[in-house]
Amino acid sequence: MQLLRRRGYRSAAALAVLVLLGATALWLNPSGAPPGTASSSSERKRAHRALHQGPRPAIVPRRAWHAESVDTAPGARYAPSVKAAVIHHTSTPNGYDCATVPRTLRDLYAGHAYGRHWDDLGYNFLVDACGTIYEGRAGGVDRPVIGAHTKGFNEGTVGIAAIGTFTPGESVPEPMLDAIARLVAWKLGPRGPDPRGSVTLVSTHDEARYPKGTKAVLPVVGGHTDGYPTRCPGAALYAKLPDIGARAARIQRR
Repeated sequence: MQLLRRRGYRSAAALAVLVLLGATALWLNPSGAPPGTASSSSERKRAHRALHQGPRPAIVPRRAWHAESVDTAPGARYAPSVKAAVIHHTSTPNGYDCATVPRTLRDLYAGHAYGRHWDDLGYNFLVDACGTIYEGRAGGVDRPVIGAHTKGFNEGTVGIAAIGTFTPGESVPEPMLDAIARLVAWKLGPRGPDPRGSVTLVSTHDEARYPKGTKAVLPVVGGHTDGYPTRCPGAALYAKLPDIGARAARIQRR
């Protein structure tokens, strides 16, 4: 009898310990989800957003192509975020040796900073035929720098210039398309819109296609011509913009 009582006592004590451990586990993980899994809606949303962040591509910094600096240039200005990518072409000759691109960038810089008095390159980034991405306008490649590339829609957009001329009949190099897509996938960020879709932007200038103050629905991956009356980025490259958007979406795992 005493042996049974001792066994019963031990069983009751063990049961009490199990109940206490269960209560503690529930307090630590109230959702009841297995350890290591998302236990709240906000955590699941954060995990979902993280899937849409494209990795940062390799970018050649300004100092590598010997960018000058306008002495009177004001500091960089920043938008809250990047909502769209505006694709340009530089209207410079095709068929170049990619080793000569830094010299081309310096010539473009002189034309923008001094010839047009923009204080710097208008484009945030430039991409050559070999798929090399160059930092353009100063201010930090990982920040939403406001460029001088699309009058009326500079704020909240990233200006990406394809080095070359892409009028009808020209071919767009595959490495260039791939690099632009990777850059778009990264710059739009995890909270950015789907590269295959559209976005509403407010015009800030009457010389744009839309008068100042107008809400314009534009492609997330669009051309200079979408927001400003110009033929840039050329018909050949413009026709590739849906493909660039689709590539960027795949990179973002959408």
